[in-house]
Amino acid sequence: MAVNWEPSNKRVKPLSRVTSLANLIPPVKTTPLKRFSQTLQRSISFRSESRPDILAPRAWSRNATSSSTKRRDSKLWSETFDVCVSQVLTAKEIKRQEAIFELSQGEEDLIEDLKLAKKAYHDPMLKLSIMTEQELNQIFGTLDSLIPLHEDLLRQLRDVRKPDGSTEHVGPILVGWLPCLSSYDSYCSNQVAAKALLDHKKQDHRVQDFLQRCLESPFSRKLDLWNFLDIPRSRLVKYPLLLREILRHTPNDNPDQQHLEEAINIIQGIVAEINTKTGESECRYYKERLLYLEEGQKDSLIDSSRVLCCHGELKNNRGVKLHVFLFQEVLVITRAITHNEQLCYQLYRQPIPVKDLMLEDLQDGEVRLGGSLRGAFSNNERIKNFFRVSFRNGSQSQTHSLQANDTFNKQQWLNCIRQAKEKVLCAAGQAGLLDSEGLLPEPGTETREPRGETKLEQMDQSDSESDCSMDTSEVSLECERMEQTEASCANSRPEETV
Repeated sequence: MAVNWEPSNKRVKPLSRVTSLANLIPPVKTTPLKRFSQTLQRSISFRSESRPDILAPRAWSRNATSSSTKRRDSKLWSETFDVCVSQVLTAKEIKRQEAIFELSQGEEDLIEDLKLAKKAYHDPMLKLSIMTEQELNQIFGTLDSLIPLHEDLLRQLRDVRKPDGSTEHVGPILVGWLPCLSSYDSYCSNQVAAKALLDHKKQDHRVQDFLQRCLESPFSRKLDLWNFLDIPRSRLVKYPLLLREILRHTPNDNPDQQHLEEAINIIQGIVAEINTKTGESECRYYKERLLYLEEGQKDSLIDSSRVLCCHGELKNNRGVKLHVFLFQEVLVITRAITHNEQLCYQLYRQPIPVKDLMLEDLQDGEVRLGGSLRGAFSNNERIKNFFRVSFRNGSQSQTHSLQANDTFNKQQWLNCIRQAKEKVLCAAGQAGLLDSEGLLPEPGTETREPRGETKLEQMDQSDSESDCSMDTSEVSLECERMEQTEASCANSRPEETV
């Protein structure tokens, strides 16, 4: 029989204060697809791809919202239940109970947030006709179906809780319940399209006004709508950490250990599978939004790509904003434009095959900006964090000096390009020819590009040409996290972060 216990008003001195996992895991934030990887980052990690707000602050807004989000107060098992455990539980077992309670409390918080997203955002916007039902279905996806799923786990965890608040075994429950998380693949795969539509709708004054009012209301905890919609994905990738923490404090002779190990294997397999499907969905989404100025720009390497290694906004040496996509075997340089009221990406140059791409890490101050006097008198910040990609194939050649947002972002790009190059060459059996920069020397040529004035002038000329006939949209899309270097080329496999 299930026994529900309410937290006591009496406060007992903790025997051994255990740090809650909630303090180890950062709060949900608007992050760069860290991999849609990472970067699953690489996150697909979803990162903020919102355009700059085009609306002035609301006149009715009395207090500006803080940029930092408010987190729930974490609860400890030893402080929630008014029981004396010093005589019956060891310090290790207390830590185990804390970890199990953390899992249960996380489910309760998740359910509360999912219900809040529906009640405070979805239903009012539908009732007030702020968005159409079709648009809301696209943005919220299958969120409704996730609520009963987590309610079921929470109910089972509460059912096995003893009257004193302790729990003996959770392994069998998790082994039976975790396979249900496979249903997450449709929700996570929809997130790229959902985020893009939500960002587009924010340009509507009524939508922006409604979301701003919600953001400034106490219930939101300074989280915007997308934060709430991204909570399920965030929760999914935390399960392996939560289960390992329980296992770490489970004695070897406890029957729960074997079940917990099995549960960890199950969730790791599910996350890996969802990562793959999510990555394929992200790749497909962006391929469909590439605009070609001529048939000759189309490349079979783009059509066959199933993984988007990374993408994001970079600038060339003339300050032109470019959106660069690194697919499995091809680098595509584009300009973000608005086409038919959709954010699309118009090819800026011919796609560059990764196997033929040459990469050079440029020192700060090495790039001349714009080839004009304005470059000579620019501040130092404008000539930092550049790298160069180039391509030569017979009479065809391209050279692009690209600037990242900061040193870390630049290093991510360099690592990701080198890893993509390595994988392509591994597949071709040429891995042994790679140099220290991850590049393949061409016969009779040096690996690195010449750094003389002649090459800089050629680079300036190449970067200054533009065949784009449409206006560039002002977008700020951050580069996602990159995949970590894999130990073996033979076993290499692109990974996505949900």
